[in-house]
Amino acid sequence: MINKIKQYDWKKYDFSLLAVVIILCLISAFTVKLAGGDENGMRYMRSQLIGMMLGLIIVAGMSLFDYHFICKFTLIYYIMGILLTGATHSPMGTDNDTGAERWINLGGITFQPSELMKVILIITLATLFVKLRARLDRLSTLVIACAVSAVPVLLIMSQPDLSSSLVVVFILLIMVFVGGISYRILVPVFAASVPVVVVMVWYILQPGNVFLKSYQYNRIMFWLHPELDVTGDMNYQQNHSLRAIAAGRISGKFIQDGGASGSSRAYDSVAVNESDFIWSVISEEFGFLGCCLILLLFAIIIFKCFTVARNAQDYLGKMLATGVAAMYMFQVFANICVVTFLFPNTGLPLPFVSNGLSSMISSMMGIGLIMNIKIQPAKSSKGGFSMRHMYGNSPNADVEIDI
Repeated sequence: MINKIKQYDWKKYDFSLLAVVIILCLISAFTVKLAGGDENGMRYMRSQLIGMMLGLIIVAGMSLFDYHFICKFTLIYYIMGILLTGATHSPMGTDNDTGAERWINLGGITFQPSELMKVILIITLATLFVKLRARLDRLSTLVIACAVSAVPVLLIMSQPDLSSSLVVVFILLIMVFVGGISYRILVPVFAASVPVVVVMVWYILQPGNVFLKSYQYNRIMFWLHPELDVTGDMNYQQNHSLRAIAAGRISGKFIQDGGASGSSRAYDSVAVNESDFIWSVISEEFGFLGCCLILLLFAIIIFKCFTVARNAQDYLGKMLATGVAAMYMFQVFANICVVTFLFPNTGLPLPFVSNGLSSMISSMMGIGLIMNIKIQPAKSSKGGFSMRHMYGNSPNADVEIDI
């Protein structure tokens, strides 16, 4: 095993990507401490630092195991993810006092299976596209990919968790596009989908529809028509979040008062400001300049993921890296849009920044995959620990992976 690991191209190990991730995690630990105040600040910071350390261990572990080997057990991951996601409706499930059954309790540890399911789906779709690569010009390939994704989407929506289900859908769309499904399939399907989507949107905007809970429907309607929220109760979260963002101005309040005890903050009125609405804390404490810095860090991570996808040694690596990039891209975009009132209020963590072990672990798993894809040896004759050499006849051929 040790000799095989030595064949990795360790010179390509992206320490700069790891450094960016660590910087984001450290900013997160400091920010959640500010969000929690004197009562919960230290607890939030401690849990975030523990999550970062566990995540870095996961990154190190996934860097050692060839991603082809990891994908050999895709069916097991998929079944496990489906069972865990469905278990939120079992006695193991808990709502964490939110009214939504999105978590399960495992020996005193609360975990959100939908976060893990995102990474599992990326691995599943990438493996599936490798198996069906010779049939990318057939409609059946697209149907199978959609069916595989539909199961977790429906389970996640039943919790209900609309935002996480949208992440899964976005991952599917990006991987279908990058995967090489024939345009002769995609264009007719897209054309046929437009009227269906229009009808669906119209139906969702009708009161009493079967797809949305009443509170989800109200959030959408009061987002579309904020003038109807005369009491300010329905848009309370986002209204106060906007005040916090505006209060930060250019450089943020932390520069002005150093977080002095007793200093008033607009984000104190924002619920879950340590998690889904962490951007309001960042905006008020560090201002516009601080927000730009964090957006730059996210842009570096996403750009590096797509770069790894472009330079991957094979089709499987390309698809895995693309899925990870899509996951980060949508979550960053959607989270900030919710906090800034550009999207209806829906809970979605900001990768590496929002407080929460489930989100941190899934985000770190994505980085582990990216690291492993990048250090794979290219066309080596030394028989390194690449499943391309262990299972394939040609170093240029894609591996046949059983699922």
